[in-house]
Amino acid sequence: MKKLRGYLGLIALSAALAACGGKKEEAAAPAAEAPAAADAAAPAGDAAGAATTKVAADATDTLDGAKFADTKGDAASGEKIFAQCKACHVIDPGVNRIGPSLHGIIGRKSGEIAGFSYSASNKSSGITWTPEKLFQYLEKPSRVVPGTKMTFAGLPKAQDRADVIAYLTSATK
Repeated sequence: MKKLRGYLGLIALSAALAACGGKKEEAAAPAAEAPAAADAAAPAGDAAGAATTKVAADATDTLDGAKFADTKGDAASGEKIFAQCKACHVIDPGVNRIGPSLHGIIGRKSGEIAGFSYSASNKSSGITWTPEKLFQYLEKPSRVVPGTKMTFAGLPKAQDRADVIAYLTSATK
């Protein structure tokens, strides 16, 4: 019976890691980190290994053209969507997992949680997490922070991104 529980535990852990891409982020990004250079070619580093272009730290354009200002987030829905993030992130202050704590993410500079080992791309991104920047980042993290080790593919639906931001904003005050 103990052996079976052990196997089940491994399966559950594997599923949780698969939800966020399965790789430990040596420097897990809270939410978007890209060097401040606007359109310089970046080294291959996204999950597909394809070369990407850096996104400026203050840019907020999205692939789908959606704007954060045009959405209205629902924190209750965002909490449900955030469940897939919990394999790597928590909202408790000072608690880092595979990814850093997302407590107080809005207004924080990327790569600054004490006690967490961020990737160089996250540390040097120059990003300050605004709702608009987080909205862009959550769409496709590797686009915004090329070279990030965070392998989460992103939330393609604008409403899902707005809902998660509403949840993070309300739950971490």
